[in-house]
Amino acid sequence: MSLTDPQVRHIAKLARIELADGQLERTRDALGSMLGLIEQLQAIDTTGVEPMAHATDLVLRLRDDAISETDHRSDYQAVAPAVENGLYLVPKVIE
Repeated sequence: MSLTDPQVRHIAKLARIELADGQLERTRDALGSMLGLIEQLQAIDTTGVEPMAHATDLVLRLRDDAISETDHRSDYQAVAPAVENGLYLVPKVIE
């Protein structure tokens, strides 16, 4: 697909990219090759192909849901400035 200079400048403006005059041709070629790749992908016949969530069929290995750390809650709350019913109390920041 061939893009015109005004189209390339418009795309650069939408992307908030400052485009110098010397970069115009290189940017036009790069955008044209990207659009050409998209056209190739759209031309592929995908009838009968099931959608996939991932490119490979992965199976997640799950570990046992077991406690691995000891409970330090009472130790942590013992040094807290203010605790009530097992919750940390903090100063009110919004009036």
